[in-house]
Amino acid sequence: MAEISRATVLRAAGVSVAGLAALSAAGPAAAAGPRREHPNVRLIRGYYAAYAAGDLAALRERYFAPDIAWTIPGHHPLAGTKKGVDEVLAFFAELARAGFRADPVFLAADGDWVVDLHRGWSTTPEGLDLMWALAFRIRDGRIVEAVNFPGDQHAADAFFWRTYALAPLPDRLARR
Repeated sequence: MAEISRATVLRAAGVSVAGLAALSAAGPAAAAGPRREHPNVRLIRGYYAAYAAGDLAALRERYFAPDIAWTIPGHHPLAGTKKGVDEVLAFFAELARAGFRADPVFLAADGDWVVDLHRGWSTTPEGLDLMWALAFRIRDGRIVEAVNFPGDQHAADAFFWRTYALAPLPDRLARR
């Protein structure tokens, strides 16, 4: 019986030596095949694409649950919990006035939660460029809750106060 070399077996399987070397260099996860992305991570990637495109209709119709709650911590005019799609989109409209952008760096899911790290910065005016973390809770394929955590709360508060000053009294108070 003839001896069969490893190279012969690999060639018969359609794997070249260069391909085997590349798989070996990439590690065991790559050799096992493509990693499947959690569906909630895919949802958040889609959310970020719609946000970057300014597609408010997609945010409303595809990504946000009608009863969404979006919490912005801090002591500034935009801080607090926005409840419902209309309030969240109004908040996003204010961020758009400052040319706010977000670039995801890391996303991970566990059950109904997705945690992201992203670079968030302003362009008009410049002056805010931070790492942020967001905790998203997903229900029925939509974002139902988001809690935002700035990497530097003091810098975020200072920026938002400079950019979104309150109106002078008595106009800043709601009429009763």
